Amino acid sequence: MAGKPKIGGPRSAARLGAVQALFQLEQGDEKNAQVISTEYIEHRLGQEIEGDQYVAADEKLFADITRGAWMRKEEWDEVIIPCLTDDWPLERLEPLIRSIFRAGAYELTARPDVPTKVIINEYIDVAHAFYERAEISFVNGVLDKMAKSARA
Repeated sequence: MAGKPKIGGPRSAARLGAVQALFQLEQGDEKNAQVISTEYIEHRLGQEIEGDQYVAADEKLFADITRGAWMRKEEWDEVIIPCLTDDWPLERLEPLIRSIFRAGAYELTARPDVPTKVIINEYIDVAHAFYERAEISFVNGVLDKMAKSARA
């Protein structure tokens, strides 16, 4: 018997999948095109995994965020770094949080068609899937600083 469908629409599922793909790319075990086309689009997005049925993702948005965030990650890191404190430099962050920030930086900078509030809320929702309150507050604060800088 299949598990309950995950809440959220195709665009939310695309963002969650993009963050997961970015995390995997940072681990260095896959090439960009292979992650996007094979593992995620064909085998993960919208599939049943471990008894949970996942929402079908907007594949174009998934590919856009994943490619845009990964291929220009050094540029996005330069957007992220000024929004961090001296206590939490980029290299100290968990790879998953870096992936959330890179995806958020990409959308805030390269996707003016998406409202700022939507981007921040979507990536806070992604953080909720993996973290507790303190990390979510941290993600919220950094995304807010990035938005003010990127969309000033």
